[in-house]
Amino acid sequence: MTATSDLRSHLLRGVVRHRRSQPMPYELEHDVFYLALDLDELDEVDARLRLFSRGRRNVLAFRDRDHWVPDASDLRTAVHEHLREEGFETDGWRITFIATPRVLGYQFNPASFYLCRDREGVMQVVIVEVHNTHHERRLYTLRPERKGKAWVDDMDKDFYVSPFIDMEAHYTVRVQDDPARVRIAITETERGKPLLTATLVAERFRLTDRNLLRTLLRVPLATQKTIVAIHLHAWRMWRRGFTFRKHSEVTR
Repeated sequence: MTATSDLRSHLLRGVVRHRRSQPMPYELEHDVFYLALDLDELDEVDARLRLFSRGRRNVLAFRDRDHWVPDASDLRTAVHEHLREEGFETDGWRITFIATPRVLGYQFNPASFYLCRDREGVMQVVIVEVHNTHHERRLYTLRPERKGKAWVDDMDKDFYVSPFIDMEAHYTVRVQDDPARVRIAITETERGKPLLTATLVAERFRLTDRNLLRTLLRVPLATQKTIVAIHLHAWRMWRRGFTFRKHSEVTR
């Protein structure tokens, strides 16, 4: 199996936690894995790994059209064009895309992240790509500022995600990108009151077939389990009495 120590792309393995405080406490926790792909290296990663392919079927597969709004034909080009439209000169920029790829042909990412660094390596933009179970996507473009160890920015909610949260909500996003691990936290408030905190804490590993195989054995069928878990937790919350808001009843 080919070593990939010279790649900037890497594997992330960790835990996602959701902690909700109102109208009643509710918590969940799941083991997850993500690929942190340097968008300049997509074809190189494809060429080096046996278990991963770009645009072709494999155990793990990346398809550009699974991402962006509208569907990207070339994700790197789409992101750079967007950043230039936002007023940035992106020559020499590095963009790390954090998402779970297709696993045995199936893909679902509730949220994916684009960490955009300038030629000096300073984080200038974080793009959050949110997917819902109605096959819709929304991009939030943040210009985070350094606050202690984390990069922080916020945004108003304007996209239907959960049937148990109103549209009158606000997000604060914190990204801490350390050499050994990545921590991303999204805190949601509703009418000024704390509602939900979702966190991803993941350790970095070299992106090799050996590490991918170990990860697939440790976290099998990750994307399939994600969509099942979403519906399972929704059923549990409905049974506990959480107010349910239909997609068709919400103005996005």
